[in-house]
Amino acid sequence: MEPEEWALWNDWMHAQRLLIRELDGLLQRDYGISKAEFSVLVSLQRADGGRLRVGELAESLDWDKSRVAHQLTRMEHRELVERTTDAAGRRTGIGLTAKGRSIVEQAVVGHGQNIRRYFFEPATPEQSAAIHAWSRQLIDRIENRSTAGPPSVLR
Repeated sequence: MEPEEWALWNDWMHAQRLLIRELDGLLQRDYGISKAEFSVLVSLQRADGGRLRVGELAESLDWDKSRVAHQLTRMEHRELVERTTDAAGRRTGIGLTAKGRSIVEQAVVGHGQNIRRYFFEPATPEQSAAIHAWSRQLIDRIENRSTAGPPSVLR
């Protein structure tokens, strides 16, 4: 790669790290939840009936089941989520508690405002359109390659 390309790459990576750190820190400071907890809460909030099976939650987050299980255990102890059971007493899924629902409703609004402030407001409409088009192109390229067989060098 050319020096200018490395400089662009390094600046882009640095900007991403700073943005994620800032947004994650604000979630923690303002709502007492981590980005991982926010992701779980939002997934449950969007689900029909506010409940999902653990496998469905793992799929929606693109996490492995063991990561989801550990995260849910921590969140259950904090009374953000609760396990659901069937008539036989078997665990069948996970749902929001009243506390979890209250936190996610507030956090979605506040997190959205922070995303707007740090990501959208500084960008011109042209920059936003370019970032959106490039992001879709990159997503499509990588997702299509991953379903097309063995990895190859991107050209």
